[in-house]
Amino acid sequence: MHRKIILFIVMLALGVPVPLLVPATANANISGSTNASVSTNVSANAEVAPSFEWTAGKPADGKVILTMRGKSIKDLYAFEAGFTFDPGYLELVEAKASMEGFSVSPIVNQNEITFAHTKIGNVNGESGDMIIGTLTFKLKKQGNSTVRWESIKALDHNLSNQMYTIGKSVTVDAKLLPRKVFLDLEGHWAKDDIELLASKGIIEGMDEEHFVPEARITRAQFAALIARALDLKAGGTARSPFTDVAQGSWYEDAVNSAYSAGIIQGKTNISFAPAAPITREEMAVMLMRAKLHASGATSASASASASVSVSVEKLPTTIVLEFHDIGSISDWAMKDVDLAVRLGIMNGRADASFVPQGLATRAEAAVVLKRLLMVLN
Repeated sequence: MHRKIILFIVMLALGVPVPLLVPATANANISGSTNASVSTNVSANAEVAPSFEWTAGKPADGKVILTMRGKSIKDLYAFEAGFTFDPGYLELVEAKASMEGFSVSPIVNQNEITFAHTKIGNVNGESGDMIIGTLTFKLKKQGNSTVRWESIKALDHNLSNQMYTIGKSVTVDAKLLPRKVFLDLEGHWAKDDIELLASKGIIEGMDEEHFVPEARITRAQFAALIARALDLKAGGTARSPFTDVAQGSWYEDAVNSAYSAGIIQGKTNISFAPAAPITREEMAVMLMRAKLHASGATSASASASASVSVSVEKLPTTIVLEFHDIGSISDWAMKDVDLAVRLGIMNGRADASFVPQGLATRAEAAVVLKRLLMVLN
């Protein structure tokens, strides 16, 4: 359906009856070097074949600009370009064409981007060597990711169109993101840990300027944090059996991947309760299962306290918790709470209490996740 967008706009601009237009198409074979420079071989009658380049600038201020260039372009009146990217690392914030006219708002569908632009009126298209347009991405987390320019459909002022298959990628290297600062963290005990994880793209604020550290965190939100921190594959290898994890929900992939990794279990066999606030003992269990998975255990469903091999085997096997409310910790969570405390991942609250059924805050979630990553590293 997206392939009809430009054609429709151009026909309206020129007053061409939509039902009468039957465009001719031709495919071009693309070849190019690994630096994203590509060339096209069109018909034998073409004087000079157009070629295309796809380059990435140096990341700055948490953003990166990617540029589409064309050489020996002839009468480019409109275009529709298709791209694929990794939404876990990048977020499209702007698509801009270099020539005058009208751009359709970019369509982002999961990992696919469609960007369309057309000149307006009865005028010739652009010719020669040119910058076709740019895409600007926000860097969401540290690490390497690729953006692939898949194709471009080019139309001339007579509405003849030609499809070029580009198929070239550029690598975006986000080694260090700017330190993220939230206005409501000034003087907060968890400020440094929260801003560090936010700068790594693992956690996000409630908006650009506020983290709301004392707000409760849900089971789905904490599962998503762990999935991002461990870079779990979206969806995992097995779908969860939970009927309350809605298909298409923002947390569906995170819950499925965490379930597949053996990190989460449901409230019942078919219920996860994604919107329920997570308790501190539930958090401890998920953290220890996450450590088990990250340590390379083969049995993802095993209890984390039973076989975490790194830095744990030398710990005493008897439970030595000294919280005065130890009797309130559920039997199914006792070993994981003990292990999380001894590893320094979780602490008690005030007056020597662990508060196992207490609801965890967003600040607590950020701090324990940062400690987990330190233990793993």
